[in-house]
Amino acid sequence: MDTVKLTIDGIETEVPQGTTVLEAARELGIQVPSLCYMKGVNCSSSCRVCVVEMGPRMVASCTLKAEEGMKIQTNTKKVRDARKVVVELLLSDHERECLSCTRSGNCELQAVSNDLNIREIRYTGGKSKTAVDYTSPSIARDASKCILCGRCIGACGNIQSVHAIGFSKRGFDTTVGPAFGRSLNDSECVNCGQCIMACPVGALHEIENINDVWKAIANPDQFVVVQTAPAVRVALGEEFGYPVGTRVTGKMVSALRKLGFDKVFDTNFAADLTIMEEGTELIHRLNGGGTLPLMTSCCPGWVKFVEHNFPSQLDNLSSCKSPHQMEGAMIKTYFAEKMGVDPKKIVTVSIMPCTAKKFEGQRNELSHEEMQDVDYVLTTRELAMMIKEAGIDFRNLKGDTFDHPMGEGSGAGVIFGATGGVAEAALRTVFEVIAGKELNTIEYTAVRGMDGIKENVIELPDGRKIRTAVVHGLGNARKLMEAIERGEKAYEFIEVMACPGGCITGGGQPIVDAKTSEMINVKAERAKSIYDEDKDLPVRKSHLNPYIKTIYEEFLGKPNSHLAHELLHTHYIDRSKK
Repeated sequence: MDTVKLTIDGIETEVPQGTTVLEAARELGIQVPSLCYMKGVNCSSSCRVCVVEMGPRMVASCTLKAEEGMKIQTNTKKVRDARKVVVELLLSDHERECLSCTRSGNCELQAVSNDLNIREIRYTGGKSKTAVDYTSPSIARDASKCILCGRCIGACGNIQSVHAIGFSKRGFDTTVGPAFGRSLNDSECVNCGQCIMACPVGALHEIENINDVWKAIANPDQFVVVQTAPAVRVALGEEFGYPVGTRVTGKMVSALRKLGFDKVFDTNFAADLTIMEEGTELIHRLNGGGTLPLMTSCCPGWVKFVEHNFPSQLDNLSSCKSPHQMEGAMIKTYFAEKMGVDPKKIVTVSIMPCTAKKFEGQRNELSHEEMQDVDYVLTTRELAMMIKEAGIDFRNLKGDTFDHPMGEGSGAGVIFGATGGVAEAALRTVFEVIAGKELNTIEYTAVRGMDGIKENVIELPDGRKIRTAVVHGLGNARKLMEAIERGEKAYEFIEVMACPGGCITGGGQPIVDAKTSEMINVKAERAKSIYDEDKDLPVRKSHLNPYIKTIYEEFLGKPNSHLAHELLHTHYIDRSKK
């Protein structure tokens, strides 16, 4: 590999050709501030906060490529003054109600201002016209806090290939949003929330349902049931100072009880239920009973992406509802019947790592007898807010366990939280159903890993081979779908998760700032904890979960039965013309 030598603040260093000065400085431990830069997402040098001195010139270091013999200064008075001017100008047009902002204490603009010791703003004058958009059920936009860094546009366009938002107008009138002044709800936004994860300030955040849930808990006539997704337990602790990826399953359950929920269930149970239904559907299609490839339907962002962009492929999507919607349906039918509770008095709350689940929960197709399967969806961040609001000392909580019957999930259910997890969970069950006996193999690691597209040919116990693809990130999904449409690729089974890494880095997870994400592999740390929890569980295959066996024996009959289809399956909408 070709390298170049340069000097930064008197320190000579050698870096690979193509390295930026910003990256080279950070490798030396020199903290050059930045706002618009986000590795792998956005590199536009639009904010100019990362300026450095190169001879007589002031240059943005995030796009300045290191060259042989360069001499860079990052800490001269000229540099510090320039950075202060840039940040003060940003602040002069920024809505500075920090105390009531969702990002207070975790705002990169706030952090840079503090680091630069800005105590006054010397620039006053008119502010740009701004708008607030609360039309989406998932994502709120507050343009008064937008600093026009472009990171959300990079996440939506460069990573997800959705292009729901972009820059409009020019100069002081520049805004970020959907084309032609439309709302997010009227755009092709898939509600994945990766724009929120990229935003350095509070210009984007989830639509909060905290007060709705508090109101339900306080109502003595309502029976409030909560369920938690696999990825929540490996991220929630970060909101309370734990290292990235720390498992806090028991503490999370204990906290939910203290918040006042009547029952605390685990979405892992419904992940096992999903495998029973989806695995049976896959076998049926492999035997000539439906369209191939079968594409997973667990991720609502991915489902909406197909509805907008590839409506001709809607029949390929599994008809299975996502796990938390299945569990919501079971809570308001099977559980209500067993408990003798009027299902109309039950309020179901899902704690999800995902903002798209908020949109999904409102879909008319995901209801039964005029009742939505899930009434409210809270993100991991919202759950943390509730715990803090209630004054619960999370770090000193003793661990607790989920309630039965829907609190018992297998290891296969847990791994739904990471990319490749649904495929592996399905294989654990499909292999044994086809073989007609229990097999020693538990882990199918070929579908694991963080490659954007993973392809494998897997031989089933009866000798048949199925071509599989595991995809995460909608940009990668688009490439795969277009290759299929061109006839270049063919598969029998495809798993897609909208968010890079899967649910572990969903749009509702704790936000890790751009600088920290360069130092810590968040996806790897959270995924490791997901697989560790899988290993620690006594049951690791969905079909061996005793509570899953019971629900079929007592209520559903068998996988893909008429009642199962009525309660656990759904249909989709062609949104391409909207």
